[in-house]
Amino acid sequence: MLAIGNVIDTQKQYPDTVVASALWNMEPSIDRAIKLVKEGKFSAEDYGPYSMMKHKGSELAPLGTFEKKVPAEVVAKVKAREADIQAGKFTVKVDDDQPKSTAK
Repeated sequence: MLAIGNVIDTQKQYPDTVVASALWNMEPSIDRAIKLVKEGKFSAEDYGPYSMMKHKGSELAPLGTFEKKVPAEVVAKVKAREADIQAGKFTVKVDDDQPKSTAK
């Protein structure tokens, strides 16, 4: 069974299972808050956008042990999409709706 990691890269612990990981970098959110505090302009706001790839708040972990297993054309598509996101040419739709149970 293969998996995609979330928040941190766990491939070292599961080298044959974790193909890739979506990493969260909290620094852009923290940097924004600290900047506003230093300027005397801090107030409550939604820091969620600073967790997005466009602001370097998220990134994909290196493929590591799967580097030669993922087809080159797939890697190229992922890198192209990543570049489009960072350049503001593509926006990932975020669905914050609560998931609905499928249990019967």
